[in-house]
Amino acid sequence: MFKIVDDNVSMEDLLSSSVDFQKPELGAVITGKVVSVSKNRLVVDLNGVAVGIVSGRETHDSAGTIKDLKEGDEVKTVIIEEENEDGMVVLSLKKASQVTSWERFEKAYKDGDVIDVSISEANKGGLLIDVDGIKGFIPVSQLAPAHYPRVEGANAQAILSRLQKLVGIKLQTKIINLDRSTGKMILSEKAALQSQAKASLGELKVGNRMKGRVSGVVKFGIFVTFNGLEGLVHISEIAWGHVSNPHQYAKVGDEVEVEIIGIEGEKLSLSMKRLIPDPWSVIEEKYPINSKVKGIINRFSPFGAFVQLEDDLNGLIHLSEISDQKVEDPADFLEVGQEVEAMVINIDRDEHRIGLSLKAAKAGVKKKKAEGAESSEEEVSDDVSDKKSAKKEEDASVKEDKKEAADA
Repeated sequence: MFKIVDDNVSMEDLLSSSVDFQKPELGAVITGKVVSVSKNRLVVDLNGVAVGIVSGRETHDSAGTIKDLKEGDEVKTVIIEEENEDGMVVLSLKKASQVTSWERFEKAYKDGDVIDVSISEANKGGLLIDVDGIKGFIPVSQLAPAHYPRVEGANAQAILSRLQKLVGIKLQTKIINLDRSTGKMILSEKAALQSQAKASLGELKVGNRMKGRVSGVVKFGIFVTFNGLEGLVHISEIAWGHVSNPHQYAKVGDEVEVEIIGIEGEKLSLSMKRLIPDPWSVIEEKYPINSKVKGIINRFSPFGAFVQLEDDLNGLIHLSEISDQKVEDPADFLEVGQEVEAMVINIDRDEHRIGLSLKAAKAGVKKKKAEGAESSEEEVSDDVSDKKSAKKEEDASVKEDKKEAADA
């Protein structure tokens, strides 16, 4: 059975004489003293009555206990085999740590404490933890805004890719469901940060400027997190000009500055464009009516063609202002990327609209040409008149000279 110090003393005698040592039972937690320790092997004296051994994977617990043990230290283990072929009690550090972990988890669940956990794995439904064989699960819905995988169309593969980036990191969580008998434990990062988020929300005001991190980019805007909160920069609040693709302005993980423009309960509306000067505030001075401007055709719509004048500033050439001919499709007359010269014919600063006209710009050119041609004709006419007058004067002078010669 056990390795006994004195062969003349029976096991029963030893057990009956020992007040501290109980006969080992499978699954029992037992404390002993370290006799020797190496990387993957631990020998333990069990009150001088028996010798226990911990080896292989049973030496590795979540706390890394074996790394700090030395000869003479007391150590808590769990009996996983009453006796091996060498007469030693087979022990486990890992299972002892599991018992301790269960006790810690049960206390945290009862008291509502926040605990740190390391993510060991990810699947499409969420994140998994493994503490000494105790499995825990954090559903996607229970992730904090900073880690919630916002992807277009709820693409399962894209969600998994985002979640896998969290493997190996530590998260603050609360246990929201625990059943030791079935070994199930559900955790929530969102619940752990709820009090912090609530406090942060109470301090916010419209007009505050905040630095945060991009947590998601979707077709209708950019999500930004800060202080445990998350808000949306709607596509209309990303830039002063037309924004067709928010992905061109930010990516997940970017640090950005935003202005809070709306607070409705826990819903935050944010703006990026309001942190930069509004080009429309000086639009009338910069682009006076009847002035000519050059720009690039950057997109078509059913009612005309948009011209990019500056990075965040577009003007519209309505169908009726593209050509003297009937225009049903602007693509029949123009190309995206084409540089054009147009005349400013209308400005609505409040609605952020600039009306442009190709027809008016071309008409202006024709008018100038016509005026130039008219001017040239007048110059030719004047030149002919001048020549005729000069000829007359010359003829008169010749006649005068001849008369003076005859008189002489």
